[in-house]
Amino acid sequence: MKKLALLSILLLAACGREAAPSVDSKPGSKPQVLVANYPLKYFAERIGGGAVEVVFSAPGDEDPAFWQPDDAAIAQFQNADVILMNGATYSKWAEKVTLPQSKLVDTSAALKAQYIEIKADSTHSHGPGGEHSHSGTAFTTWLDLTQAVQQAEAVKTALAKFTPDAEKNFAALKSDLEALDARLIAVGKRLANAPLVASHPVYHYLARRYALNLQALLWEPETVPDDKAIEEFKAILAKHPAKWMIWEGDPAKESVAKLDAIGVKSVVFDPCGNVPDGGDFLSVMKANVEALEKAFP
Repeated sequence: MKKLALLSILLLAACGREAAPSVDSKPGSKPQVLVANYPLKYFAERIGGGAVEVVFSAPGDEDPAFWQPDDAAIAQFQNADVILMNGATYSKWAEKVTLPQSKLVDTSAALKAQYIEIKADSTHSHGPGGEHSHSGTAFTTWLDLTQAVQQAEAVKTALAKFTPDAEKNFAALKSDLEALDARLIAVGKRLANAPLVASHPVYHYLARRYALNLQALLWEPETVPDDKAIEEFKAILAKHPAKWMIWEGDPAKESVAKLDAIGVKSVVFDPCGNVPDGGDFLSVMKANVEALEKAFP
């Protein structure tokens, strides 16, 4: 009888130990990875595969670089297993909140010596983000595709603990990016320093890597330039006789017509900071490269 009672007590104790979960465990859930922009979302999804849940919270109609997350979005970052930031002063909001350093990954930290500092006195607005300036550190680091590879490598290092396929997945992504990099180098060589203009000051790393003689304006694809803007543009062309304008997105047809009238053609190179309407980061970059190859055969 005593033996049966003792056995019952031991069994109950064992059941109790098995039922007690770890304080830090999340039964049935994948590690959650919060990202600052869409390129990092794409890199994390390719490298992490199905082993992680990648969350990108910025609205589709805002530039993530100037997005102001609400308290709920900030809390989601703070509670994530990994936080992938772009670095290069990309997420302005992050300077005003506390994020757990043990989970934080600055994916462009290895590029700090290559950061480009820019001066821009004027401010402007697009989308619901309000007025802002592009002065300070240029932040579209991934448009130099060799830098995109380095950022992806930082993602791989951060996610390797969650999947044994991280190295293999990173190698495939690196190969894709390097192939596009080689094609862009060829475009730059064909251009041979010919002057170009850009609708927006976001192409600094693209211009440096691929030897593009680029001068930027502060135009938006959806806004048709008025007569004053066209006259100011003509003054720029007098010193920088560009024949092509690079736009962030599809420009309004009237804008294209106005540029055509002064001898300037239009081509789109989408930085892809936010989720595209179709395809993914790689397909958008391929379309960008193909557009430049067609414009400058």
